[in-house]
Amino acid sequence: MLSAVAPESIALICDGVVLRRSLTKIIVALGLFVGTAPCFAQRAPGPFNRLILEQVNSMPKGGQYSASRAATLRLQRAAHFESGIFTVAPNFASPSYCSGATYLVFIKTIEALRARDALRLDLATLQSLLIRDQRDGEGIWGRWNANGPGTARLFKELDLGQNFDDFANAQPGDFMKIFWSPEVGKAEHGHSVIYLGMEKKDGIDHVKFWSSNIPGGYGEKSVPRSKIVYAVFSRLDSPQNLARVSRMAATDSYLARLLSTRSNRREVRDECGM
Repeated sequence: MLSAVAPESIALICDGVVLRRSLTKIIVALGLFVGTAPCFAQRAPGPFNRLILEQVNSMPKGGQYSASRAATLRLQRAAHFESGIFTVAPNFASPSYCSGATYLVFIKTIEALRARDALRLDLATLQSLLIRDQRDGEGIWGRWNANGPGTARLFKELDLGQNFDDFANAQPGDFMKIFWSPEVGKAEHGHSVIYLGMEKKDGIDHVKFWSSNIPGGYGEKSVPRSKIVYAVFSRLDSPQNLARVSRMAATDSYLARLLSTRSNRREVRDECGM
């Protein structure tokens, strides 16, 4: 109780309270001045984003876009495993489509780390990366290629990195799933890309990304930010956790059902650990 404290101590306590309140006001004011909340820090830079961008720069340009069965067969030829080495020949995957393009970059990143002796994976794990006739949600490729947040769901299951949906935290080299409409799942209209940053065009915010785009195929594209209804980013942090694939369910039930059912943003966030 205050009655048990010496008067000079009360003065010090009161001064401390006033000082703390004054500092709080200053900090809040500074936060308002710069237009950001002072208590929230941005996500740490991705340790492999630069390497991912190097793989993007090594990809061919053009080749046209097609999501046909023939394009998938060409995609399978583009990434093959022989004598313990993944060989990625993206020219074989032409015409191409978006999820196939970003998956080739993902595999090229993994192989680049292995070539530098920065990542070691056993034979079974490497073979699990191969592109086969997997349905949505089945295996690694079937997850990546699925409707909905396929890449983000894979990252969550294997703890490969962080998922988030705030553009303020995005960095070039993040994998990104764009939703052009509010729909997720059966009726969605989406695009699998690699985020390259923001830019201004005629005073309008644009989002830059790389993928296989309609109609030209491999290459960069820039669209008004307003055209993107929703986006999920996945940042590669722990590629060594691919070794956990043997413990992963053969088929992800959430992604598998998105072929015939609708989902929503809340479910996306829950399923992807955001």
